Amino acid sequence: STKANAYFSGLGPKKRIVLYDTLINDLETEEIVAVLAHEVGHYKMKHIYKGLALSLLQSGLMIWLLSLAIGRPELSLALGAKESSFYIGLIAFGLLYSPISFFTGIISNVLSRKYEYEADAFARKYHFGKQLIGGLIKLSVNNLSNLTPHKAYVFFHYSHPTLLQRKKAIEEA
Repeated sequence: STKANAYFSGLGPKKRIVLYDTLINDLETEEIVAVLAHEVGHYKMKHIYKGLALSLLQSGLMIWLLSLAIGRPELSLALGAKESSFYIGLIAFGLLYSPISFFTGIISNVLSRKYEYEADAFARKYHFGKQLIGGLIKLSVNNLSNLTPHKAYVFFHYSHPTLLQRKKAIEEA
C-alpha cells in the first residue's frame, strides 16, 4: 500500500488491529505503539459495536423507506406514472432517501470524529500523547493531508478530525 493507515475491526473472537506496512516503515517504534494504543482505545470504548448499531438503524430506515416507496401507489402517481410500478417506486425511494442519506452521513461523520477524539484520549491517558502526535504528523505529511480544510467541508465530509484539531485536543486534555 502507498498510504499509511491503521484500524481496528472485528467482533467476538475475531478482533484484530491492522497496521499497514507503510505505517510500520514510516513511524518510530514509540509512535507505532501510540497508534496501537489509539486502536486499542477504539476496542475498549466499544466503537465497533456503536458503529454497528448506527448502521443497523440506518439500514432499517432505508428498508422501511424502500418498502414505503414500493408499496404506496400514491408515490408512483405523484411522480406522473399512470399506474403504480415497482420501478417508479424505486425512483421514489431514490428521491426520498437521497436527502435522508445526506443527513445520516453527517451524523455518521460527527460520531466518527467523536470516536477518534476518544481513542486519542485513551492513548494519551496511557502517556502516549506526544508519540501519537508525532505519528499523526508523519502520517499527515506522508498521506499529503490537507492541514487547513474549510470547517464546513470538515463538518460535512470528514470522518476524522483534522491533524491540528487532534493535536490541540491531545495537548489540552
